[in-house]
Amino acid sequence: MSSEAKLREKICSCGASLFRRGLTFGSTGNISVALPDGGWLMTPTNASLGDLDPDRLSKIDADGRHVGGDKPTKEAFLHRVMYGQRPTCEAVVHLHSTHSVAVSCMHGIDEHDCLPPITAYYVMRVGRLPLVPYHPPGDESLAGAVEKLAGKHHAVLLANHGPVVAGTSLDAAMGATEELEETAKLFLLLRGSPVRTLTADQVDELRKRFPS
Repeated sequence: MSSEAKLREKICSCGASLFRRGLTFGSTGNISVALPDGGWLMTPTNASLGDLDPDRLSKIDADGRHVGGDKPTKEAFLHRVMYGQRPTCEAVVHLHSTHSVAVSCMHGIDEHDCLPPITAYYVMRVGRLPLVPYHPPGDESLAGAVEKLAGKHHAVLLANHGPVVAGTSLDAAMGATEELEETAKLFLLLRGSPVRTLTADQVDELRKRFPS
């Protein structure tokens, strides 16, 4: 099996895993993986991540042109800006996962860092999570808003929409996305209770050891 064929299978298996566990639903969410030639493979528009066909994945060339497979998602620009701003980015996952979206809808959250450092693994895998102001889905103006943050943050939270997470591999992007969703769930479960978050010194030590 060629390396591209393996990547196609990997995207489909990851999509199915996310769908089975309720992290995506209907035709929401999208996944992409970089190709050696500078292009990338991406889940198509209106496709369920739970039922992807490896041969129908969208193929985008290094210039951003659709060159194979079904029509790409209308949110392809979210992936493009992550690849453009992060030289080590090899994969991007964007979901409408329930708890993360719930946090993105909350009034008064810190737009510079939406979730507190509840666990060490959140700090290690996600780091700081800035909030991107609301834009309608598919609106190209959202690309510029994400691009401003993508150079410094591999994960961002779109207001009233959901997370976009880049990784040095698809496994890394998946792991960070799942950690983000679980931390959002914890954050919502703990609301109204006294919470012992990590201290600033503990967070700084983790960030030095495990730069995101």
